[in-house]
Amino acid sequence: MTANVSNVTRPGRPTIVAIVQARMASSRLPGKALADIGGQPMLVRVVERARRARLLVKLVVATTIEDEDNAIGALCDERGYACYRGSTLDVLDRVYQAAREHQADVVVRLTADCPLIDPEGIDQTVRAFLDADPPVDFAANRLPGRRSSPIGLDTEVCSMAALERAWREADQAYQREHVMPYLYVEPGRFRTLLVWDDKDYSHHRWTVDTLEDLELVRQVYGHFDGRDTFSWREVLDLVEREPWLANINADVEHRAEFDVDTRWGGRNQGAD
Repeated sequence: MTANVSNVTRPGRPTIVAIVQARMASSRLPGKALADIGGQPMLVRVVERARRARLLVKLVVATTIEDEDNAIGALCDERGYACYRGSTLDVLDRVYQAAREHQADVVVRLTADCPLIDPEGIDQTVRAFLDADPPVDFAANRLPGRRSSPIGLDTEVCSMAALERAWREADQAYQREHVMPYLYVEPGRFRTLLVWDDKDYSHHRWTVDTLEDLELVRQVYGHFDGRDTFSWREVLDLVEREPWLANINADVEHRAEFDVDTRWGGRNQGAD
């Protein structure tokens, strides 16, 4: 399988690095990063789909130094994925250090619980960031309480300079664990851009936090015979033709936006 991501930076082209957060710990579904989906671990599904985004130059899996995440490190070694291992709770530091190690100019944040992530959607958000006039520091296809894309296609993009400033200045647990909030929670601190779809698809839930979520994406991959080259539009067509699919996880409550790991003093296990 040929991927579009290259480790060779073209002259004059910014080094756009996707960072995929992944860890085995999860309060709702432990080990979900390596859960089987159509014969492949979920992390592989995420990475292989994301690598097809044409605007990415590199992709790095960012996991923790915990022993339980040795399995993620081993998978990355086996598959030839770049991997950075860092802080368990301070995910902002983990992402920043991974981006710094790979000399990123632009950072694209993805998470390992989105096995239907779409390369065209990634490119759409990255292109909006690159083409913004006047320039912006941060672009995303979702913000707290504001989104038009299905849950599970989330893509956040920022300049390395903005990420470094957040890394230096952010002092709240939710800002450290959820990586990007420092860039957008306070109006005017940074220049931000919200990317919208042609219609509102935000009622669709395609992320994996529970067994019900996992069953839905397994059904989707089963429909496509285990291949991962289908687009999110094809998934949309499928769930609209087969509404019983959306019922599988219809009762799953979406996690509060800025819950943090209990070791920060918060309520839930937070970000990957």
